Amino acid sequence: MSATMSHPPQAGLAPRPEQIVADAQALCARIARAREEIGRAVYGQRMVVDLALVTLLSGGHLLLVGAPGLGKTLLVETLGTVLGLAAKRVQFTPDLMPADITGSEVLDEAADGRRGFRFIAGPVFAQLLMADEINRASPRTQSALLQAMQERRVSVGGVEHALPRPFHVLATQNPIEQEGTYPLPEAQLDRFLLQIDVPYPELDDERAMLLATTGAGQPALMGVLSADELLAAQALIRHVPVGESVVEAILALVRGARPETAADEQVRRHLAWGPGPRAAQALMLAARARAILDGRLAPSLDDVAALAHPVLRHRMALNFAARADGVVLGEVIDRLVARLG
Repeated sequence: MSATMSHPPQAGLAPRPEQIVADAQALCARIARAREEIGRAVYGQRMVVDLALVTLLSGGHLLLVGAPGLGKTLLVETLGTVLGLAAKRVQFTPDLMPADITGSEVLDEAADGRRGFRFIAGPVFAQLLMADEINRASPRTQSALLQAMQERRVSVGGVEHALPRPFHVLATQNPIEQEGTYPLPEAQLDRFLLQIDVPYPELDDERAMLLATTGAGQPALMGVLSADELLAAQALIRHVPVGESVVEAILALVRGARPETAADEQVRRHLAWGPGPRAAQALMLAARARAILDGRLAPSLDDVAALAHPVLRHRMALNFAARADGVVLGEVIDRLVARLG
């Protein structure tokens, strides 16, 4: 990374434990600076900012759900600036087509009269793609992101095109106005590492925001990391050691959220379907990233408990019996977390 952090190890070579410790300590300091810089533009919302950083450090995608005006778009723009990522934005609408996201081939005619197709890249060819109000596009258009989010490439005209590295999708969704929207398919929801429900700001934060954003000047943000440094950080996160107790807690949480394998009878009775293996993978990576964000060199059970809601809430569904009993999904997740001890 920088002068204070080594480059990621070559393929097949594991870094020495002392090198992991040194690099992790350097990364903790850099992330702390990035968090402070983001806080100059995004007032309050500390939990949202931290989970967004956890997502990017883990190399994943993020779904932000909240009412209009809560700073979701501002957060994405700020992350792009502070982390040195080339960002693009797509406003999803019902008439948006897949080619508007991935790009398309156009017929070119050379000076000698010969014709050929040329690929024009769409906005998905970015390091940070903001998919604004993603649920307003049709399922056909939403599916254009499936391959990009999972494989980091797109296929157009039978030709595969690699996306930039790193590549992250940060999508927003408005839960209030549902007219003219399309529910995201489960396959796409599963590709989001975390879902963050963005709350309204606290009183003091809203007062500071009001005074700062209605004045004449706005803060000029500085870049703290570069794209290459973020890639190195993502590689380092995968080398952070995880204790056996944390691994067992992750497995117990995910398997306990499936009606087929749940130990809790009420969970079995209220769930229609539960999370797949991607949920366990997301918990493992996000717990490591959260530990680094908190200045620790290894994750704990507290990290698993804190990440349970953002990892599981979009990977589970209640059945009719739960709705008839007035049970909400958050209560089910709380029961699962309580069983971790």
